[in-house]
Amino acid sequence: MRMRRHHLQEEDTGIDLTPMLDVVFIMLIFFIVTSSFIKESGVEVQRPQADTASAQDKGNILVAVTADGQVWIDKKAVDVRSVRAHIERLRVDQPDGAVVVQADQDARTGLVVQVMDQARQAGVHDVALAATAGAL
Repeated sequence: MRMRRHHLQEEDTGIDLTPMLDVVFIMLIFFIVTSSFIKESGVEVQRPQADTASAQDKGNILVAVTADGQVWIDKKAVDVRSVRAHIERLRVDQPDGAVVVQADQDARTGLVVQVMDQARQAGVHDVALAATAGAL
C-alpha cells in the first residue's frame, strides 16, 4: 500500500492593506481640497483690547497697520495708496472673505481710516478692526 502525502499549501494569512491605503489617500485629497489657507499680514502688531471682541469664522484678508505707519498685506509692506489694488487681487481667491484690519494700538487713526476706506473702495463691505478680547 502506497501512502500518499498531501501537501496542503498554507494560505496567505496576511491582511491586504491596499483598500485601506486607498481610503486614506482619498481622505487626504479631500482635506487638501477643502481646506482654506489664511494669508497672514506678515507683521505682528499689538492689538487693542475690547470687551465686545468676537471671532470671525470665515476666511479673511488681513491688513496690518504698525505703530510706525507701515501697512502690511500678504507678508509685504505696501503703500497705503495701493491697498485697494492688493485687496482686489486677494479677493479673487476669497470672494466672500472679509477684510480685517489689524491696527497696532499706537497706530495713527487717520492711517487706519485710510486703509479701511481703501478696502471699501475695493468692493468689500465687511471691514472689521481686530482687537484682543478682554477688559481695558
